[in-house]
Amino acid sequence: MKNIRITCLALFGGLSLLWLLADNLLGAPYEFFALRRALVNYTGILAVGAMSVGIFLAIRPGFLESFLGGLDKGYRLHKWLGISALALSVVHWLWIKVPKWMVGWGWLERPARKAAGSEEVGVLVGFLRSQRGLAEQVGEWAFYAAVVLILLALFKRFPYRYFFKTHRLLAVVYLTLVFHSVVLMNTAYWASPLGAAMAALLLAGTLAAGISLLRRVGDSRRALGHIEALELHRDNRVLGVDVRLQDRWAGHQAGQFAFVTFDPAEGPHPFTISSAWQGDGRLRFHIKGIGDYTETLPQTLKVGDPLTVEGPYGRFDFAGGKTRQIWVAGGIGITPFIARLQALARQPDSRSIDLFYSTAAPDQTFIERLQQLAGQAGVRLHVLVSGRDERLSGERLRERMPEWHAADVWFCGPAGFGRALRESLIGSGLAAADFHQELFEMR
Repeated sequence: MKNIRITCLALFGGLSLLWLLADNLLGAPYEFFALRRALVNYTGILAVGAMSVGIFLAIRPGFLESFLGGLDKGYRLHKWLGISALALSVVHWLWIKVPKWMVGWGWLERPARKAAGSEEVGVLVGFLRSQRGLAEQVGEWAFYAAVVLILLALFKRFPYRYFFKTHRLLAVVYLTLVFHSVVLMNTAYWASPLGAAMAALLLAGTLAAGISLLRRVGDSRRALGHIEALELHRDNRVLGVDVRLQDRWAGHQAGQFAFVTFDPAEGPHPFTISSAWQGDGRLRFHIKGIGDYTETLPQTLKVGDPLTVEGPYGRFDFAGGKTRQIWVAGGIGITPFIARLQALARQPDSRSIDLFYSTAAPDQTFIERLQQLAGQAGVRLHVLVSGRDERLSGERLRERMPEWHAADVWFCGPAGFGRALRESLIGSGLAAADFHQELFEMR
């Protein structure tokens, strides 16, 4: 999370500083419409800058995973940049519209238009000036479209299959706003460091938008395969899906996830890989029926069905310098720990590990296999059933694990559960860097 804050500070702080250096606002006498013109440019620069980085993150660049701490953190940054771009775009729009309304109401007096100068301008500058009217019109409509699409993306009840399709339209909106920005940004800015920064951001965003529109996101990480076996655990509504890949797979670490496309019309969904890599082209996923799509999978999936797997992604890799680890899984959050148990069963390490598995819907067969796997891996398993056992809190965990302060804590499960556990442990002295959590929200 620290690097997410660093990225936001660098982006908005950097663009603000470059804008101050490029604009003569502070050195000029106050005049409302000059201030308005400068702030229209400033808010537009910040908004399109946020959109540029956000759309670049949407193509899942692998080289940023290490810096951000995983693709899940990248999507969290993508989300907050989208919210920031929305807020800044609204402020940008208000700076354009409200003074015009105030002139119409008689509250402000429109400044006299300057006579057209006779200075010679280059062909490019002349062309840009000739496109200002069009750029203003398409920019306004693109703003309205962006507001609708971003709000739909933030509305969690909007079905994923429609979100997957409508969110791609933001690439078209973004390209329209690139045209709007290039034409309408203060011409003098382009000769400053701000111009170079904006050119780099707009170019990166344009390339990302093209990749998205051509449906080439994650293309180098895709592998075709088919369903080899299915197993439904009815009591906890978890479907085990065994996959056999036909294409080459680079392998994965326990704790990583992949985007799986069972139905091209539905699009890719992220699922944690619940099997350790053995080099045989086989993967296993455990999928909980918790949404309108995943609930239907036991009825719609069949052995032999083709699918596409894209990945692996994530940095929930159980690495750390501590000789003791505490794992906490809530519900379907057990999946990365299953993969790690399999890896440890084949290649043990010297760490002392306790796994707490909290479930509201225990499936006896599922738990028996988990107990067997934990025994093979040398991991102490603690199963906590809601309604039967006391809820696992930070206080309860510290009571059961007296050496908790000397351990790395790895959590995967409901966000609220993880947040409460994190706050309790860190508030009691655990270093923030020793609490690891997958932010498994991709929208």
